Amino acid sequence: MHSATSRRNRRTMIALFCVVACMVGLAFASVPLYDLFCRVTGYGGTPGVAQTPDGAAGARILTVRFDAGVNSALPWRFAPAQEPMTVRVGETALAFYRARSVADGPTIGTATYNVTPLKAAKYFDKIACFCFTEQRLEAGETVDMAVSFFVDPAIMEDRNLDDVNTITLSYTFFPLHGTEGGAVAVSATGPAGGTVR
Repeated sequence: MHSATSRRNRRTMIALFCVVACMVGLAFASVPLYDLFCRVTGYGGTPGVAQTPDGAAGARILTVRFDAGVNSALPWRFAPAQEPMTVRVGETALAFYRARSVADGPTIGTATYNVTPLKAAKYFDKIACFCFTEQRLEAGETVDMAVSFFVDPAIMEDRNLDDVNTITLSYTFFPLHGTEGGAVAVSATGPAGGTVR
């Protein structure tokens, strides 16, 4: 009887250990899986990634605004390098963002992005950008970062987007800790974000 109880307890502990291990594994996998899901579906304002526009440019003109933010733990100034632009759907456009480090040493950041209104995200395609890649800045360094994009002409066939005249592309930089090279985010000399001078 004691042996049967012991075996049952052992099986229960093994099952609980497996459940906990699976939950920890899913927790670590959830962020990249969610990011992949958003990139594929455009869910949550995540724009698509494309090689080049598929079809001919359309007659519709849209205004694209640019927004920038920085996590308070990253001592950078980060802002769009140009005013809002007008683009013809299906034509490739190029925009720039400018980042400047106000740290006393090297720092590394990585940017996430989204598009608003959310319903337009699946038609906003980036050809190349600086998002989700490590960006290292030395103390006081300023860099311009490009994003090449187009608005898919299929947007003209979606009656749900007839009321959309302006699309906003937003990037937010976060510190990247534990990277090689010893670059870490250090105390800033002022608040992050805003105009880059």
